[in-house]
Amino acid sequence: MVTNRLASAVVLLTLLATKTDCMAEALPGETIIVTATRTEMPLKDAIVPVTVITREDIELSLATDLSELLRFEAGIDIGRNGGPGQSTSIFMRGSESNHTLVLIDGVRINPGTLGGAPIQHIAPEVIERIEIVKGARSALFGTDAIGGVINIITRRAEDAFIEGSLEFGSFDTRSGYASAGNRSSSGEFGVTVNWQTTDGYAPRTDSDIERGYENLSANLHASRRLKNGDVSIRHWQTSGMVEYLDFFLAPVDQDFDNTTTALELNTNLSNSDISKLIVSFVQDDISQNQVDDFVSSERLSVDWQYTHALANHTLTGGLFAIAEDAAALSYGSGFEEDTTVRAAFLQDQWSHGRHKAFAAIRLTDHETFGKHTTWNAEYAFDIGNSWTLNAGLGHAFRAPDATDRFGFGGNVDLNPELAHDAQLGLRYASGTGHRVDLELYRNDIDDLIDFDMQAFELRNIGSAEIRGAQLSYEYRGDGFSVRTELVKQRADNADTGERLLRRAEETASLTYTRDIGVHRLGLSIVASGDREDYAGVRLAGYVLANLTGQIRLNDGWTLNARIENLLDSEYQTAENYRMQQRGAFVELKYRWN
Repeated sequence: MVTNRLASAVVLLTLLATKTDCMAEALPGETIIVTATRTEMPLKDAIVPVTVITREDIELSLATDLSELLRFEAGIDIGRNGGPGQSTSIFMRGSESNHTLVLIDGVRINPGTLGGAPIQHIAPEVIERIEIVKGARSALFGTDAIGGVINIITRRAEDAFIEGSLEFGSFDTRSGYASAGNRSSSGEFGVTVNWQTTDGYAPRTDSDIERGYENLSANLHASRRLKNGDVSIRHWQTSGMVEYLDFFLAPVDQDFDNTTTALELNTNLSNSDISKLIVSFVQDDISQNQVDDFVSSERLSVDWQYTHALANHTLTGGLFAIAEDAAALSYGSGFEEDTTVRAAFLQDQWSHGRHKAFAAIRLTDHETFGKHTTWNAEYAFDIGNSWTLNAGLGHAFRAPDATDRFGFGGNVDLNPELAHDAQLGLRYASGTGHRVDLELYRNDIDDLIDFDMQAFELRNIGSAEIRGAQLSYEYRGDGFSVRTELVKQRADNADTGERLLRRAEETASLTYTRDIGVHRLGLSIVASGDREDYAGVRLAGYVLANLTGQIRLNDGWTLNARIENLLDSEYQTAENYRMQQRGAFVELKYRWN
């Protein structure tokens, strides 16, 4: 009864909002983000720390997939089963690999079968920027957002342009992309196509067999401005083939296909009232080529939100619904499971003088696991012109996916994982380009799901206890920038005291870029401590360094280069799977606008 009244109140508040003052606009040149509160806001106004990887950062990195962009971000551990295209996991702030929600333009791409998003197949060429929000965010985005949210914003056209490149490098790697777009007063359109192939290297430490990878990605978008808003359509797709070694070290391969299609309608009902509706379809397919095994997930989503601005408040409420079909066949047994989820949410952003606050509540009705209420509460106080103290609390949950319940080793009696998140921060931002962030965080996760090796099935093993601190420094000056981060954390099974797997306790990173005339040089370093893996194996810590450079040949042509693993470190992020040795890559790029 209480939850029914709460849902009714959310709907009533969103529909009865009245017109009043105008929404605040960002100043020219400010970075605008959307992930922290589901609404556009200047990066400097976010209460919780938000990391933004810009298009400029992406181009200098010459990264081949999303995981290569994320691995130099402190507080994010990447676990990878070998080389390009191999299974890759994100461990954010010590949480599990399926506790990070990944979005493409606000649309979730975590599949209903395997939990983790296919970050190894997302080509950086289609990305405009990446917004990373660490900590529980289920009140805004629903299930899976226990450790944090990564929102990939795809490329948009600021004006008419044509861009393309060809790249060659170690392991017989070849890639290329073409991108074009235009924007006018009536709308915009754009398309990006990326192709990549590599012979790869031997992914297993106990075999010399090399395994390759092929990927063809495309991103299309078009929008039309209306009298009081705009309508847009977006489509992202990646498909290809991954070669790998099975349990018996036999060479096998699989085909993959991931797509998202979204129709978005934004309506400015007044200067202070905005309606946003997104209807999306997401598909995730993997099929084995030597056997009949496969996994398949299809999801239709409707996400509507209404924002209303008052003098010191910005109220946002909305409704969310999905219908998902997940199916799989593995080792002769399979399943096909349909799931529907409905949710209503309400949030408020408030600011007055030196105070800022944010509160959000979400009621989720999951067909299998019933009703769950999640929330976030955050506060920031400007101590002076440069110092800000911030704090946040959150309650999140993750519903077990279809593979958790019905797949190989699955358990139909699993309970949802529940998280209680808290963070405290102190921020210094000078007017001369310096910024310092100190973040303390904790996350207690109840009913943690893990694989029981004795029972050979997934179980709610107990609780996880995560404690951590992160210190960051950034300076952006005239012609160069530097960013360094230090993380110290513990992620343990609260019942046994054992470390959770594949998460380092200490991480340090450094990113440095310098302009040399019209040219550019970049250095990225990450030092990671040791980590535990299955069967009591301890993986040694490592230092990874990448050197990148851009040489501008003329107004249109640029020569880019990257030395991967400059120190030629031998390291593993998953037992028995080697990571890439030293390699070199060169790209010739052309842009007209």
